[in-house]
Amino acid sequence: MKEIALGKKKNGMKWLLLVVCLDIVSILGVILSLIRLDEEPYTGGPLPGLILAAGLIWLIALEWFPIAGFKVLKPQEALVLTLFGRYIGTLKEAGFYCMNPFATAVNPAANTRLRQSGDVNSGEGSPSLSALLTASSATGSGKGGTDKKISLKIMTLNNNRQKINDVLGNPIEIGIAVMWRVVDTAKAVFDVDNYKEYLSLQCDSALRNIVRLYPYDVAPNVDTTGDGVADEGSLRGSSEIVAARIRDEIQSKVEQAGLEIIEARITYLAYAPEIAAVMLQRQQASAIIDARKMIVDGAVGMVEMALERLNAKKMVELDEERKAAMVSNLLVVLCGNHDAQPIVNTGSLY
Repeated sequence: MKEIALGKKKNGMKWLLLVVCLDIVSILGVILSLIRLDEEPYTGGPLPGLILAAGLIWLIALEWFPIAGFKVLKPQEALVLTLFGRYIGTLKEAGFYCMNPFATAVNPAANTRLRQSGDVNSGEGSPSLSALLTASSATGSGKGGTDKKISLKIMTLNNNRQKINDVLGNPIEIGIAVMWRVVDTAKAVFDVDNYKEYLSLQCDSALRNIVRLYPYDVAPNVDTTGDGVADEGSLRGSSEIVAARIRDEIQSKVEQAGLEIIEARITYLAYAPEIAAVMLQRQQASAIIDARKMIVDGAVGMVEMALERLNAKKMVELDEERKAAMVSNLLVVLCGNHDAQPIVNTGSLY
């Protein structure tokens, strides 16, 4: 289905003025006809009766046909119109239109409520003139008072968190926020049953497909890019790359629905509750080991520097046994978890 943009002629105000003028003329005609018919003796012929009948027919029956064709659009809104089941085009520019009164608007996702910005009802109060005109038209309210307009704004879809196994089989919980908008209203309405639900399902599927290619944290011998070479990609450390791949995956799926995925962001990432405590202990142990390695490397360097400085300045001559004792004492002091308690030797070293 290809989108057809209807003409840009915003002729609603002209038709509204014409309807108002006809209403005034009809009311005056009815009043004057009634006055003429009450005259005694009546000699006006059939003309006053015809004017009275025409005015009443217009006010009671015919006036509502042009009113039913009034369409009011705000910026970044669209109406997909059909006439007796045939798609005739889409109104996309803001303005006041008068269309065929038998044309109806179609939006199968009008009553769908997802966790997204476009489904938040902002503000309550008395309806405006434009709202009343829109509600009275054939594009007006559907079930529950939801109109058939399609928003062309950028909206944010925040799906529920999912529990997914990463590439190592560890269960994790992850959530994403997807920024999207409708770019082809005809595809969104006619090529899929409900474009909002379709988008939500494709987001869940794409998230699962991409997340299972990555480990939660950097792991050895894991290829996340598919080139056959192990890399350091991870969900925690490569969030930008993962989000870009999720965005591309979703876009390839929703192209046929006339949707554009602008951006995808990871909003929540954590181990599943059943393994969170174990993984926290593992991370703590890894951090302790890394810290110990750094401390030992620094201590060995300091001991080596101390021995070299003593030998260079020839402040004291130590045999191998005394050097070994000095190295042992320095390593204990430098690598210990607590402050050392020094003991002063007032006697001879030998």
